Amino acid sequence: MSVNYRSVLYANYHSTQSGRAAHTDAKSLHEREKSRFRKEIKPLLRSISTEAEVFDLGCGSGSLLAVLKEEGFHRLIGMDLSPEQVAQAHAWGLQEVQEGDALVHLKKASSQWDLVLAADIIEHFNKDELVDLLQVIKSSLKKNGRFILRTPNMDSSLASVFAHGDFTHENRLNASSLEQVLLAVGFRHVEIVPSDMSAQSALKECLRKPLYGLHVLIRKATLFATGRSTKGVLFSPNMIAIAHV
Repeated sequence: MSVNYRSVLYANYHSTQSGRAAHTDAKSLHEREKSRFRKEIKPLLRSISTEAEVFDLGCGSGSLLAVLKEEGFHRLIGMDLSPEQVAQAHAWGLQEVQEGDALVHLKKASSQWDLVLAADIIEHFNKDELVDLLQVIKSSLKKNGRFILRTPNMDSSLASVFAHGDFTHENRLNASSLEQVLLAVGFRHVEIVPSDMSAQSALKECLRKPLYGLHVLIRKATLFATGRSTKGVLFSPNMIAIAHV
């Protein structure tokens, strides 16, 4: 009998992956994710009205939705396949989170959303599924709507830590291939930026920042030495894309 691995692994995704990999309990991970989203997603929302209709695809325990609620957004829906994570979201007062297949839901929502979010989601689809997903997301957005996503960056050093650290990951992208597929499905403008890498403590950040600067210099020198351009190359572990309809 054939077994769908997704039905097995997503049923208790926090226990077996997100919480385990982060070495922390569910609530601490939720707060850590909120802190990161405040730094890297919140600045991208400044030109978006708090009256915008927002859909968070694969929202997990709702950490990104919680940040949007803090900013005054109130027309929110999040959806996730994991009953465990949906139950966590509800326990923390995030009734906007629903259990279900977000792709199926979006297929019924032509030109409905002002903003669709997908943090750490698109890497869970194979190439055919990803193209289908992106086409559905584009058709679900209103005119001038936006799609904001975060995904692992294969141009980062030790990219396998993120790309192969989750059994459910299906595809591997860098900034160039991510921009390519978003443009190919019809988004009119795509911007790709590095993810936040700041350390939690000031002391660690003082050490991290110059080390990262040296790291990038060495990586750029390597590209130069091999006759390739550094234009458009990102070195952060994750990358964020902002795609416009």
